[in-house]
Amino acid sequence: MSKRIGLEASHAAAEAARMADVDVIAAYPITPQTHIPERLAEMVANGELNAAYIPVESEHSAMSTCVGAAAVGARTFTATAGPGLEYMHNVLYVASAMRLPVIMTVANRALSAPLSIWGDHSDAMSVRDTGWIQVFCQNSQEAFDMTLWAFRVGEDAGVLLPVMVHFDGFHLTHVTEPVILPEQEEVDKFLPKFHYPFALDPDKPMTLGAYAPPDIYSEAKIAQEVALRKSKDVVIKGFEEFKNIFGRCYHAVEPYGMQEAKTLLLTMGSFSETAKVVIDERTNRGESIGLINLRLWRPFPFKELRQAVKGAETLIVFDRCISFGGPGGPVHSEIKSALYNMPRRPKVVSFVGGLGGRDVSMKDFEHVIDRGREIAENGSKGLYETVGIRGKVTDIRG
Repeated sequence: MSKRIGLEASHAAAEAARMADVDVIAAYPITPQTHIPERLAEMVANGELNAAYIPVESEHSAMSTCVGAAAVGARTFTATAGPGLEYMHNVLYVASAMRLPVIMTVANRALSAPLSIWGDHSDAMSVRDTGWIQVFCQNSQEAFDMTLWAFRVGEDAGVLLPVMVHFDGFHLTHVTEPVILPEQEEVDKFLPKFHYPFALDPDKPMTLGAYAPPDIYSEAKIAQEVALRKSKDVVIKGFEEFKNIFGRCYHAVEPYGMQEAKTLLLTMGSFSETAKVVIDERTNRGESIGLINLRLWRPFPFKELRQAVKGAETLIVFDRCISFGGPGGPVHSEIKSALYNMPRRPKVVSFVGGLGGRDVSMKDFEHVIDRGREIAENGSKGLYETVGIRGKVTDIRG
């Protein structure tokens, strides 16, 4: 029988890795991710988890170790945050290109300088093109669920790709919330034993990730691109299988509030829950307004997004990252590009806020909605506007 206990998102992710019965964990502690490998190391030391815990000297070594472990067929897990994710950046490409289903939780953290240990989505946006499947979580329950789900999808024989599970540093990693933990029998039904069909074998030697001259490199990259895009079918199937066994329903794009609303707010991560409270209050007052929680970041859910916004007049995109020198936040840029060929598309407005762990309140989201509607109707001299920044400058101009 399932049990409901209080867990922070970090420990929820560790519980998911334990119940997935991982074989190898290689991780380097970095705030605010430290509680994940710390808890897993404790599990291994206490005999709660039969796995090899490898304490490496850096994040680059952590991902390199995971690549080696996955290549011999081990169910492999790691975790990192912010600068640690950047330190392993080079090896992220290796894991995806070699089709190794490493599962990694990322406790999203701002990047220097100035130095910040608090959360935003700067690190997530910096790795969007590394070839990994990527999803975002809103709360601790989702940190557990999506970590478990990641093993099911990444290890699927038709996918064999690494998966990142993103959840906000401190806003989730260090906040205790109620989490429903399933029985092990349910997990085993959802997640079969891992069998990697191309595992390295000394009796059958082969080469992985070898030197590629120009006459084959392009074909290899296009094959990787095709594989990532095709993985979306398994991503959706994985959501459906999760619901059938555990009863909780997830989607690549998750509309909330009034159906066919004229104004939509799009968010990612834990701030979606704050925004939902504002949406509820405005809907109760009779406003035509809704919210879109974007869960799947890669492969990008073009079809699902277009379906979700087809009746809207205004789409307000809230980013927790600056695309320096660009036309708006990175999520805004991708959303606008994804909707470009729609015959009737909403006006897309960009806001950036919540940087370096700064809270975005209900009052802030009220302002975003009101100002977003005003910009959609009357236009703006700026490319995008900021939220909660002290000083007179709120719009960033080209």
